[in-house]
Amino acid sequence: MRKVNLLPDLQLRLKTLISLIFFSIFLISGNSLLANISDEEDNSASEHQIHEDLQRGERFFKGLLPKDRKFETCVSCHTLHESDSLNWNPSAMDIALKYSGKDFTDFQSAVMEPNGKKMEASHKDFKIEVEDLKKVKMYLDQLAVTGPPPPGPTINMIIIFVLLGLLMTFSVLDLIFFHKIKYRFISVIILLITLGIQVYMIAEAAIGLGRSPGYAPNQPIKFSHKIHAGDNRIDCKYCHHLAEYSKSAGIPAMELCMNCHVLVREGSHSGKFEIAKVVEANETKKPVEWIRLHNLPDHVFFSHAQHVGIAKVDCKKCHGAVQEMGIMKQSSDLSMGWCINCHRQTKVNFKDNAYYDKYLKLHEDLKSGKLDTVRAVNIGANDCMRCHY
Repeated sequence: MRKVNLLPDLQLRLKTLISLIFFSIFLISGNSLLANISDEEDNSASEHQIHEDLQRGERFFKGLLPKDRKFETCVSCHTLHESDSLNWNPSAMDIALKYSGKDFTDFQSAVMEPNGKKMEASHKDFKIEVEDLKKVKMYLDQLAVTGPPPPGPTINMIIIFVLLGLLMTFSVLDLIFFHKIKYRFISVIILLITLGIQVYMIAEAAIGLGRSPGYAPNQPIKFSHKIHAGDNRIDCKYCHHLAEYSKSAGIPAMELCMNCHVLVREGSHSGKFEIAKVVEANETKKPVEWIRLHNLPDHVFFSHAQHVGIAKVDCKKCHGAVQEMGIMKQSSDLSMGWCINCHRQTKVNFKDNAYYDKYLKLHEDLKSGKLDTVRAVNIGANDCMRCHY
């Protein structure tokens, strides 16, 4: 009987099966790869479109579009950077944060149907297509996340210092090696002048450590002392009611602000935006995070009660002409020398202040004519332990 060899046939079938498996894997991988490439292309196209929309929104906000614009740009009122003068309009960042979590319809209503006399006047002739306004909203939403762009570069004193150092180095090398300058005294003069300027710059920087005259940070709520203390003549101690009795003058609570703003909800300069922050803070009981303006080192003791309550020092003696300040700023440098000079010059009212009755010797000197006036320095105001203990 003849035997049939099935081995070649089995091997052939096995090879065919393996080929089919590999071919299937290849097809699946190819389809997956094509799908991924397609998804990447779609994502890339989507990202490109988003980028273009953001750019268009930014251009509309900054007034680069439309080219035939006949109304004020958004950025002319809602600035991107800090200013040294009070701009009552909400900044671009303020608007971005307010509407970042809100629907487009809320934003559209605020822009196209403004509420309040100030906004109505500003947005009177403002015209923009809905799609373009959506792109402006996209730009502001991104701004709420990234923050405003940094301001452009400014001249830095370090660059000047380095240039002076290079000039001084050249003068020294010329004196020793190069001898390019015919008259050596010129190199010596350059060396002395550059060295003198550098020493002066270092001394000024060292003296200025911890001092910040002119410091005027942006506060979470725009507040004008010129309007409140100047135009409306509100007494400083109405708001800073702790000044006569405490170390700190105190920051007024929102409830105190609402004594006026329960009725005054729109300012002639500020509109409703900033006052709405006061109302919201009062209703939500969320503390306003004011930025401290006047800071003294930790090793210095100062009491408003001693100066305002007892010595009756006028607020503007230290804080400057507050009633003229739109943006509150530090007027004095608050240095030790400034305090000492004030103590030497300030006259003390001994006659009508019971606090000074215990200074019997000084009272006798006044009566006898030995002293014509008593100054703060005469009662120990400049003793080291008064401020540093």
